[in-house]
Amino acid sequence: MTDPGLLPCLVLTGPTASGKSAAALAIAGRWPVEIVSMDSALVYRGMDIGTAKPTPEERRAVAHHLIDVVDPLQAYSAAQFAQDGLALVQDIRARGRVPLLVGGTLLYLRALLQGLDDMPPADAGVRQRLEHEAGRLGWPALHQRLAEVDPVTAARLPPGDSQRIQRALEVFEISGRPLSSFHGARPAARARLPDGALVSLEPTQRAWLHERIARRFDAMLEQGFLDEVRALRARGDLNGELPSMRCVGYRQAWQTLDAATRQLAKRQLTWLRGMPERRLVACDRPQAVASVIDHCASLMEQLT
Repeated sequence: MTDPGLLPCLVLTGPTASGKSAAALAIAGRWPVEIVSMDSALVYRGMDIGTAKPTPEERRAVAHHLIDVVDPLQAYSAAQFAQDGLALVQDIRARGRVPLLVGGTLLYLRALLQGLDDMPPADAGVRQRLEHEAGRLGWPALHQRLAEVDPVTAARLPPGDSQRIQRALEVFEISGRPLSSFHGARPAARARLPDGALVSLEPTQRAWLHERIARRFDAMLEQGFLDEVRALRARGDLNGELPSMRCVGYRQAWQTLDAATRQLAKRQLTWLRGMPERRLVACDRPQAVASVIDHCASLMEQLT
């Protein structure tokens, strides 16, 4: 591939618990790939069970990148992923191998291909004040405040979506502009994927995915997820407002993990439906992994 506008890689995405890791390992068993994690939770060290991080054996079987790269006290942004991801794609290709981007953080993929809106950075002081107000008034009240200053954003957020309500109010207080005004003015796409390179594992029946999420939760408990959360809390330097602690499962701990993970899967599916170029594979069919392999065969001939 000589077109400089093409990003010579394969992307495997889909909602949480859709079988992305198994499919990625199957691809790695057939072709010379290196996996680049496209998951905003896997970047954090010490957060292994609740993020369903690849096992040491899996990581020895095939090279994995962008896993365990920062401490939970630090932030890792989509812009940082775009920078790191592009460098890794180039490095992996230089080694004569194929970059395989795997994960469900679709904002990372958008940042890599299209760049991001130039929004103001987070302000810890504003966030803390909004958190205190929410504790006193409730998030529905802050959602109503958001509706007054940014009705477009408020209309797409449920009153209980604390993280996004907080961010939207934070952006308005810092910049004086509604969050919605920053959208739609992105720079032209700086890269594009080869035809057929975006493969998405999505269920035909949502109940299948919910059952998988429940089984994963049970497995996490058996593996010691609650002890992992307790160990993170015992550090004393982490709090619920850090990006790491906002990862699904850690902030909610075990009380609302199942519901929160279902909401995450729903958001991921909504994002994916906005990507008509994706090649859809039904992850709840018995031959899902074989279908991914069959689809990737012709593309891998071009990339290897």
